[in-house]
Amino acid sequence: MEEEKVEKAEKLAGETTIADTEEEAVEEKARIKSKNKVIRKRKSRKEKENPLSSAIRLAVESGKVGFGSRKGIKDLLFGKAKLIVVAGNVPPQLAEDVSRFGKISGIPVVEFPGKSLELGSICAKPFPVSVLAVYEEGVSNIMEFGKK
Repeated sequence: MEEEKVEKAEKLAGETTIADTEEEAVEEKARIKSKNKVIRKRKSRKEKENPLSSAIRLAVESGKVGFGSRKGIKDLLFGKAKLIVVAGNVPPQLAEDVSRFGKISGIPVVEFPGKSLELGSICAKPFPVSVLAVYEEGVSNIMEFGKK
């Protein structure tokens, strides 16, 4: 009976070792389990420092957003968007236009401190995003950044 337990422990452990007693088989199993620990991805410094990133991610996943500078400027002019997010490395003329149209229409404009590639990756898109128009925020707190 003890031999059957040892064989079961060996099968569970995934290795074929010869254990004399049940205790040794249990120790071997515990040793192998400790090797198979799950490694979790740690957040980068920028994700920890910038709460705007997580708010943008939540808005993209749970709300309605639009991507692109042309669409963002159109939505500013027609007053469809609730908030506009602009990447930090957009051309100065575009940034000036967006801020001017935002003031005219009363829609807040938030500048994202990173580059457009980073904004695209936060939005889970494989392309750079220079302007992000938020129509519905969903469960995110992104509108708080517009009030500041």
